[in-house]
Amino acid sequence: MELGNFSVSLAVKNLEVSRKFYEAIGFKVIAGGEAVKMYILQNATSTIGLFQGMFEKNMLTFNPGWDRQCTTLEKFDDIRDIQKVLNERGISALSVVDEASTGPAHLMIVDPDGNPILIDQHVPRP
Repeated sequence: MELGNFSVSLAVKNLEVSRKFYEAIGFKVIAGGEAVKMYILQNATSTIGLFQGMFEKNMLTFNPGWDRQCTTLEKFDDIRDIQKVLNERGISALSVVDEASTGPAHLMIVDPDGNPILIDQHVPRP
């Protein structure tokens, strides 16, 4: 099961202060802005998202169908197939994807320690 591009999504208190901090340690903004209350930043090998007022906790994020540059992959495991495998393995999602749908979708699971994991597919089923 391929979960796709990985990033850490941080729930921040002050978007601009956090952006400046991460830029100071080598990250560059690649998407987002103050108007949408989020930034996506990258450095040589890492991607982080800064989100103000969207999430209660920091979380791991996976994007099926995307590479690191958010380019759609020709072949990838669709979120509906990932959901099916998770169900078969006894992992229940907090939000469920409609199996009949074909477009972008997301689901959330929680690890045994309460850490949220977002699987967020932005592209249609391959």
